[in-house]
Amino acid sequence: MRALLVQPLTPTTYWGFQHSLRIVGKSAALPPLGLASLAALLPRSWELRIKDLNLAPLRDNDLRWADAVLLTGMLVHAPSMHEVLARARRLGRRTIVGGPAANTDPSAFPEADHVFRGEAEGRVELLVRALEGAGPAPRLLSPPDGARPDMSAVPAPRFDLLDRRRYASMSIQFSRGCPFHCEFCDIVEVFGHTPRVKCPTQMLAELDALSRTGYRGTLFVVDDNFIGNRRAVAALLPHVQAWQEERGFPFELYTEASVDLASQPQLLSAMVAAGFSTVFVGLESPSTESLRAVGKLQNLRMDPAEAVLRLTHAGLEVYAGFIVGFDTDGPDIFQAQRAFVSALPIPTAMVGLLQALPGTALWRRLEREGRLRPGCGGDQFDRPNFVPTLDEGALIEGYASLLASLYEPEAFYRRCERVVDEIGRGAPHHLRPGGISALLRAALAIGVLSPRRRLFWRLLWRALRCNPSAFARAVGQAVQGEHLIRYTREDVLPRLERTLVEIACGRASSVRAHG
Repeated sequence: MRALLVQPLTPTTYWGFQHSLRIVGKSAALPPLGLASLAALLPRSWELRIKDLNLAPLRDNDLRWADAVLLTGMLVHAPSMHEVLARARRLGRRTIVGGPAANTDPSAFPEADHVFRGEAEGRVELLVRALEGAGPAPRLLSPPDGARPDMSAVPAPRFDLLDRRRYASMSIQFSRGCPFHCEFCDIVEVFGHTPRVKCPTQMLAELDALSRTGYRGTLFVVDDNFIGNRRAVAALLPHVQAWQEERGFPFELYTEASVDLASQPQLLSAMVAAGFSTVFVGLESPSTESLRAVGKLQNLRMDPAEAVLRLTHAGLEVYAGFIVGFDTDGPDIFQAQRAFVSALPIPTAMVGLLQALPGTALWRRLEREGRLRPGCGGDQFDRPNFVPTLDEGALIEGYASLLASLYEPEAFYRRCERVVDEIGRGAPHHLRPGGISALLRAALAIGVLSPRRRLFWRLLWRALRCNPSAFARAVGQAVQGEHLIRYTREDVLPRLERTLVEIACGRASSVRAHG
């Protein structure tokens, strides 16, 4: 068998950092870790290729080479996924779809020969049988109810199949699952409430495998909540620290974690000592009423501003996620979000408009209440896929105003300067291969050609004068800022303006109809 594992094209998004990638000479932010992990499970007798459409377009010859096409993706990738499936079908190639979008809505891919739901470990023989045609196989390959594999069954990903030079970062996974019960989150629906973990030996073997490829640089630990199993994380971190120290810290680690990490000083110190430099946390809202209503109770155990400062002072730069559009949000939520973010060292503040994901507790509640609207494209800049309690026009207008203010250049760079002022010293991170080249690229693209050049040089001078250890962070923040600022101005705000026009036209039509 020849199997082509395809990562669909990612549209321009906040998390895609497409404008930033051009500055540093990379093609994509992250590799398709799911495909590399699946490749490690497939028969050794198969010939495998990973085709990431974010690196190069899919050619007919790529499809002709393959006997089968295996495709993954999230809801945001659906248009690209449908295009790949259509082309594969025209050329007579067998197709199978898996991953987040297939789990969320398996009926959304009728053109696929098979849809694989759930995790592949322990079930890959179903996929193999379906593609080799060795016996009858159902079109929908679903796991038994409640069945989730032990992480000890997870082999090291096939890093050798990835073009590592083209990515801004590489990825690795430690755990799956989260112990919390946030109403809007689909992670617990897919991976469960009991975090399953790899043992330290497995993790070190994966670090070794990645190191043998010659890669050095940033490494994303992709867990949805890295500290979901605190005892296991505490046992892992000393091993990672020792591995890093023996090799001169080849990897700068970053991850996602619940904000209660700030209440665990020993765990926090161990992460920094092991080489973690950044953490994404879901703060969601400064409104305690909204947090309580959606079950985000872990965020109520400590003042969120204090939590951000504790993480920052320990040496972890905080990326944070926020949501507007909760049922308890009133017209004042936008100013509250703006004031909260602006006062803290959070340059990368990702604010989303609440959408109900299929299969979540939120989806089920809204369905019972008769508030769901048909369709769920995962588009944060369109109308919500449910009837919000806040006036829809006011919601979209307030959301647009919030994003415009957060990614106004002066406001963004002020938050970067707060990081320079507040960040503690973490583990040593030596100059990466290509570091000088990246600095020169940034100096030209931002320091000379960008209209934000004055802010760029002001930030770098502040870092050199006040906290030289934060200089590399400052450069990275400025590079990311080019994407965040440009994408907000050039894409997001015009799309939200079109959404407001659509809402206004719909209201006018309704008035005429009821004339």
